[in-house]
Amino acid sequence: MEIKDIIIQIEKLPVKDKMLIIEQTAKSIRESDIKEQISRAVEELREEYKTNRELTSFTDIDFENFYESR
Repeated sequence: MEIKDIIIQIEKLPVKDKMLIIEQTAKSIRESDIKEQISRAVEELREEYKTNRELTSFTDIDFENFYESR
């Protein structure tokens, strides 16, 4: 089905259904955009964490016992 066929079918729908299609499409676009932004941010930070020792300095003590003073 081509885009023009889809538009023709949408035009035949009641307003309530048209609005639902618009809402669902907008939601899908937003979610896709958010996922893409997160993926890009992860890739940018991955290399930084591999090379910048300051970002991971506290992981050296991850396996030491921690006792909270009271």
